[in-house]
Amino acid sequence: MPVFRLKKPSSPEPPAIETLFAELEAPLLAYAYRITAQLETAQDIVQDAFVKLHQSSAPVHSPKPWLYRTVHNLAINLSKRRSRETPFDPANNTNTPPETSSSTQSSAPSKALEQAEIQGLTRLLIEQLDPRSRAVVQLKFHDGLSYAQIGEKLGLTPSNVGYILHQAVSSLASEFKKLGLRK
Repeated sequence: MPVFRLKKPSSPEPPAIETLFAELEAPLLAYAYRITAQLETAQDIVQDAFVKLHQSSAPVHSPKPWLYRTVHNLAINLSKRRSRETPFDPANNTNTPPETSSSTQSSAPSKALEQAEIQGLTRLLIEQLDPRSRAVVQLKFHDGLSYAQIGEKLGLTPSNVGYILHQAVSSLASEFKKLGLRK
């Protein structure tokens, strides 16, 4: 992997950065989208990360982890800024499952409806985790990544990933218990 040492932002992009962009734009976009849940915001974050790489005066020896870490930090910082600006309102939450029509409800088994409600509640509880815990949970359970892979993307050791994941799952289990959904 080449070392990226770019002198001035006005210098032409070397072919290596174009190759890196072609290779990593889609996975970085998916990663940013999982954190922000907004496509345009995710696109802006990925673009900003590549601009930061391009403008970096220090050599970047491992651009892939550097880009994932930068995307993560930009998304988390944006999330923190937005959480200070807009309080959470469950009535306006768009990540809950869509309402089913009364005709569908009457024909659907109650177990399937209950499962959909639990999935919506799970998504809601995951959204309430701190941004780093939420990212670890999503990378582990949604993407199926190993602790080492998650650690590489987030700049953590595998044991840190395990600890964060344990704390997050314990927190979720505690919330389910409070709601009477788990003994």
